[in-house]
This record gives sequence, C-alpha cells and structure tokens, in this order.
Amino acid sequence: MDTEADTLVSPRFLKRLTFGVAVLACLTVAISIGGRKLGEHIALAGHTEDRAVVNVLIGQDLLRLPANAIRFEDQRTSGPTDRIDLYLTWPEMEGYTAVNRSRFNDVASPESLIFAQLSQSTMSRDMSGRVEPIYSHLFDGVPEKAPAGLTLRRLKASSGYEQEVLLTAPLPDGSTYAVRCILPGPDHATTSADCQRDIHIGDDLSLIYRFSSRLLPQWQAMEQAIRTFASGSLAEKGHTSPSRPEDQKATETFNQ
Repeated sequence: MDTEADTLVSPRFLKRLTFGVAVLACLTVAISIGGRKLGEHIALAGHTEDRAVVNVLIGQDLLRLPANAIRFEDQRTSGPTDRIDLYLTWPEMEGYTAVNRSRFNDVASPESLIFAQLSQSTMSRDMSGRVEPIYSHLFDGVPEKAPAGLTLRRLKASSGYEQEVLLTAPLPDGSTYAVRCILPGPDHATTSADCQRDIHIGDDLSLIYRFSSRLLPQWQAMEQAIRTFASGSLAEKGHTSPSRPEDQKATETFNQ
C-alpha cells in the first residue's frame, strides 16, 4: 500500500500538477486582461480619447485636428484625404472624452453634438451665396417668423426640397446666414441632422455642419464657434510642426 501511495504522489506527478496549476493561473490572468481590454474597446465603440494632432491634407488645405474629434477610426491617420468627418460637443466644441461619453451615446439628446464634414469645394458658392441665385426662385408662400431673428421660407414641392425649409438672417458683414432644415412634427423626435449648413473656409474647403433643430435659437453662437474652430484648425503654409513621420509626409505633399 505504501508503495502505491508513493507512486501517486511521486515528484514527477507533483511537478506536472504544479505546472498545470501555473498554466491555469496564467490563462486566468490572460483572460482577465484580455476581457478588460475587450470591454474597454467595446465601451469606446469606435470613439477615442486620444488628443494627438492628426495632420490632414485636403486639396491645398492642411488641417491639424485632435484625433478624438475625428468621427471615424479609419480617418485618424495623417496624410492626404478626400474628406474628414468630425463630431464636437456643443457648446464646448470638444472631441470625445470619458467625461462626456454619455453625450456621444445618448440619441435622446441630439442637441449635445454638432457633426461636421470637410472636403474640397464642389460649388463656387456656399449656402449663403446660393440664397439669391438659387433658393429665392424656389420659395413658396410668404415669409414666416422663426426664433432668434430667423426668417423661415418654405420651398416648392417641385424643387426637390419639399420636406425642407430654408431659414435666413442677416449677418454683421452684410451677407446672409442660411440653413436648410427638416423640422420635426409634434409627434416626431428631433435628430442631430435636422439642419444643415455649408460654408467655404481656407483656400478651397467646404465645411458642412449638421445639428438638431433644437439649437436654432443659438444659430449665431454656433456659426461663430464653427468658424473659430475651423480657422484654428487650418495650418498656415510652411508653418507646421509635424510630430510623426506621417505628419511630415502630409506637410511635404502640402508644400509641393
């Protein structure tokens, strides 16, 4: 009997048992770490808290943007591109952070975010410049008063904009503010894309920004904030300081 017991608890058996326990412990730690990282990745849901500057070249315009303000992961790379999509908190005009996470994920509060898209201009006039030569010929009915000094104009059903309205107001420089909106009915919720406006910035950039119709009373502050953010993101030619190889590539292409 003693011989059999000695065989069962032989040094070789104990060594294998110890090794097996160690392997299981390592697997447990690996699963724990992997699960935590996966959980963090899922929680981010494509967002990033990284504030590193991304140098983006669109046509002849170089933009320096924080990564956490760039909406799509595959666009967070320095270099030439056709367009870049942004999302910013309102009114702070900041990108995604752990602190404001709920605002990026709460579809019930669309007024918390502004969405923007930058690309090369495809039209010679921005929305303000199109009011007189284009939109004015599509007006239907009489002007209506709207919040914060805006004037609402309905558009002809045959115009292709039958579900939209155009809201206008004079700007301090004498030009006309203009924004197209699909205003939700009493039984419909607002969205983060109820209203859309485009402006020209830089050498040849079109900036389209979209926002909830709940923000229309703040149109003046929003217009100023958008223009301030855009002008602050434009890099002067020959005055960039790329911190990564891909940033240098973008700058070299820009200066050619």
